[in-house]
Amino acid sequence: MGALSFLKESVYADETAQLPGLMQVRDPRIKAITVFLLIAVLLFVKSTVVLFGFYVLCLVAAKLSHINMSFFLKRTWFFIPLFSLFIAIPALFSFVTPGNEVAGFSLGNYRIAVTQQGIAGALLFITRVITSVSLVILVALTTKHNELLKVLRAIKIPQLFVMVIGMCYRYIYLFVEMLEQIHTAVKSRVGTNVHHKRGRHIVTWNIASLWMRSYQLNNHVYNAMISRGYRGEPKSMHEFNTSIGDWFWLAAVIVTSIGIYLLLRPIRIFGI
Repeated sequence: MGALSFLKESVYADETAQLPGLMQVRDPRIKAITVFLLIAVLLFVKSTVVLFGFYVLCLVAAKLSHINMSFFLKRTWFFIPLFSLFIAIPALFSFVTPGNEVAGFSLGNYRIAVTQQGIAGALLFITRVITSVSLVILVALTTKHNELLKVLRAIKIPQLFVMVIGMCYRYIYLFVEMLEQIHTAVKSRVGTNVHHKRGRHIVTWNIASLWMRSYQLNNHVYNAMISRGYRGEPKSMHEFNTSIGDWFWLAAVIVTSIGIYLLLRPIRIFGI
């Protein structure tokens, strides 16, 4: 139930997008462009200090956007960065990243050691991932999902992908509530002290029931969309309006990105 509650909070973020914060008032198209630009810059940055600075600025932007920081940190650290941490662990050791030994132990005739270069590489990798994920999550939390889908179409993402994403986003909340109701119904009728064989039968039948309900809902939703004039392209009544503040925001991000890129990657002029 806790996992389902966390999933609902993660998906249903339109309340946060309606707050009068720093990122909410920005044009969704400008937000998308600046985030893509910043992530592209992060791919070239090889300084953990600079990446950490970007991460701190992202946290400041989240705070100024009135986002609950504990919720934001749980969302950004839960899946992708945690998974990346396990990917980066082997890079700590000398058999993957040779270098100056920091600590180690002998295993028979083999020496397994943690190297200074391995720690630096793993830290750089984790910092880059968490900063990139935080930027994307920040945009997702401060933009209504219908506006975000319209932005995807504006940057020429294929209509089929946008439609599938929109349907998944809209109805995953409904399916989560179905799971909660099924869980409550099973507890009220069967209880919690069930033999594992009987439990597997209960879970199997409920999976089949949920599948049939989702299949029927799919047909009903499609017929409802057709009857309301849907012809393959979702329509949104929201119109994008770009203000002077949005252009200043875009200019600031472009100048900052170019400055960081030039500082960390020296320019060669006429071969010098």
